Amino acid sequence: MNAIIKLDDIRKSYFMGKQELRVLKGISLDINKNEYVALMGPSGSGKSTLMNIIGCLDSPTAGKYILNGQDVSTMADDDLADVRNKEIGFVFQQFNLLPRLSAMENVALPLVYAGLSKKLRVEKAMHVLSQVNLTDRSHHRPNELSGGQCQRVAIARALVNDPSLILADEPTGNLDTKTSYEIMEIFGQIHRGGNTVVLVTHEEDIAKHAHRVVRLRDGLVETDKRGAPTMVTG
Repeated sequence: MNAIIKLDDIRKSYFMGKQELRVLKGISLDINKNEYVALMGPSGSGKSTLMNIIGCLDSPTAGKYILNGQDVSTMADDDLADVRNKEIGFVFQQFNLLPRLSAMENVALPLVYAGLSKKLRVEKAMHVLSQVNLTDRSHHRPNELSGGQCQRVAIARALVNDPSLILADEPTGNLDTKTSYEIMEIFGQIHRGGNTVVLVTHEEDIAKHAHRVVRLRDGLVETDKRGAPTMVTG
């Protein structure tokens, strides 16, 4: 299989004076291209720290991380930022949209950093907005959209750079049950379209949408189970 993520004995410690806080204690994990994986674990299990490392927002203290063929575990911050922009589409619980920009402008923002012309930015942004059924709301600002619509804008923004990996951190945490299921259906469509999706959640019913559930406890992988997703309708 073609592993897009290869984590080999990943460790992460934080130091408070001379005291070492060991958060990740040796995580080895392969995630293949076009897998749909949920990362779960109680508070303090290390799942947020692991997500930050997978997302190239942080570097491990020890161990090796290969992302799409590149060793990113010892990269400098500038190089990591470049990898993030090209390889990873992020979806956060808080949406992280810029309030003064329209939905289309928010989606197109990563393409500004990529150096694309305005015409191409608009074309690509409108294309991904159509994928999340928001073409008719493209000129609305975040305060004119519902929470579910804001999250769909955030998903479109994550897709616009054609990333290798979609990384979603508690993407339904601020949404009601019905809207959560609608958002999870969009992630299912994204996965069926060929994307690799890694979802961080503490909600069992959200994790059921994934094809594989990796549970962390005390900085280690506790269980790693594959299976067909449960089709949940809200």
